[in-house]
Amino acid sequence: MKNWRSRRVRDTPASGDGSGPVLIHAFDGFLGAGSAARLAAQQLLSGQGEVVHEFDLDEMFDYRARRPTMSFRENHYADYDDPTLQVVLEHDGNGEPYLLLAGPEPDFLWERFVSEVHDVIEEHDVPLTLGLGAVPMGVPHTRPAMITAHGTRPELVDRQNLWSAHVTVPSSAQSLLEYRLGQWGLDAAGYVVHVPHYLAQIEYPPAALALIDALVDRTGLAVDTERLRAREGDTLKEIEEQIEEQGGASVLSGLEEQYDAFTRGAAQSLLASDEELPSGDELADQFEQFLARQRKNEQ
Repeated sequence: MKNWRSRRVRDTPASGDGSGPVLIHAFDGFLGAGSAARLAAQQLLSGQGEVVHEFDLDEMFDYRARRPTMSFRENHYADYDDPTLQVVLEHDGNGEPYLLLAGPEPDFLWERFVSEVHDVIEEHDVPLTLGLGAVPMGVPHTRPAMITAHGTRPELVDRQNLWSAHVTVPSSAQSLLEYRLGQWGLDAAGYVVHVPHYLAQIEYPPAALALIDALVDRTGLAVDTERLRAREGDTLKEIEEQIEEQGGASVLSGLEEQYDAFTRGAAQSLLASDEELPSGDELADQFEQFLARQRKNEQ
């Protein structure tokens, strides 16, 4: 049986100045709060790119846990939303090439998946792999999106993180990919945006825009975000309307005060699971009508 972990490690780390395109990965899965990574990937996909690699997702996807949708018309099944996981060669607004790996996060065969990505990196002389993800945190939507940067070498972390906790977190195919690439001497980095935990189950464009902005700042890629920014405005307007209707201003104010204290260095943690957070569940309850309407619109 092939050992998927076994890889020749470079004598020195990748320098980051290779001739190939950067590889960006954004999955719909564990690091998918607010659908931020998926929305960002949609902005990076033109629909005209060249598929350079496709994974055998039939072996990696848990169909019963994440059932793909089908269309039933009158008396027959008409359409099937076939899940796909591909690496696509795209070009930005200035013609600059980049590779995008997007689709559902694999449920199984993580080591094989990581090994296949390694093959793609070698084949296309990728100098840097960048991951985009999102997690629910105790942050208010009225403040700029906070991002945690990470990388396989300190030199690859291009921004200062506002918090520096040492925590044990559930792994993902995405985090394992970066970890293995680091073991193999390859440069990999990424960004995780913090999504308000009371909005983690709906599409939250501001978080996706934060990821794209971080990507653009780093790579210089020209990405058209006009449609996503229009959605951002509409979403924030609906949220504010729901806050006013449901009387959630005081609860939101408490969350804002905690966030502001944290950015001043006075708070210890912003993890959404922290029991000391001021009534995040209350805020979520007050947004119930908004969330229900959003889910209905997505169906």
